[in-house]
Amino acid sequence: MNLSDSRITGSLPIVRMSAAEAVFTSLRKAIESGEPSVGSKLGSEAVLSAQYAVSRSVIREALRSCAALGLTQTQTGKGTFVISARPSSDLVLGSFSARSLMEARPHIEVPAAQFAATRASASQRKELNGIVEEMETENDHEAWVRLDAAFHATIARSSGNEVFEQVVNDIRGAMVNQSETINLITGRQNPSHQEHRAILAAIEAGDGAAAGRAMAKHLEAVDEALTLILGAEKA
Repeated sequence: MNLSDSRITGSLPIVRMSAAEAVFTSLRKAIESGEPSVGSKLGSEAVLSAQYAVSRSVIREALRSCAALGLTQTQTGKGTFVISARPSSDLVLGSFSARSLMEARPHIEVPAAQFAATRASASQRKELNGIVEEMETENDHEAWVRLDAAFHATIARSSGNEVFEQVVNDIRGAMVNQSETINLITGRQNPSHQEHRAILAAIEAGDGAAAGRAMAKHLEAVDEALTLILGAEKA
């Protein structure tokens, strides 16, 4: 299978794990084996889509996770290049690293959840419930991670604290990238549903302490997933 100027062996089409997970796993194994080599240019989205018999959105998702691991880099107008045969010691999430993100999030999102439990309006609680319900039935990974970010952003907005709301909005893109990569590699989507339900239940009950604990537990699970990916100490 020719993904670049180098040759990668493998059988096509990819059997779905999900499709994005299968493509990502195939690309990662190929890059780590040295085929294609560092400096090689991968095929275009269209070419990879045809080779793997999946949609271009699936290819984009897999490539974003390769980039988050520091294996590839996409240059506008030029394509995607292999920049390392081994994952980075940290995830690259847009303007922020995973470690920086996870060090900051508990200090923002735990108190935001606590305040949301006592300050959220009826319409905001309804909005949160709608997001959670939609996430639980959403099969498209790109759509799911956008909903995940929306859930956290809505809690920040529901806190009534403009600083929390602004900060979460500022890191929202990095949160999407983080969620996408974690779910693709560790399969945390279903556990996240349970954790989000616990946060929502505490907010709906008006229990600030329980909402804070539920958010802290959720972020701890995310941190553990990042540790598993990075094979290092907690982020």
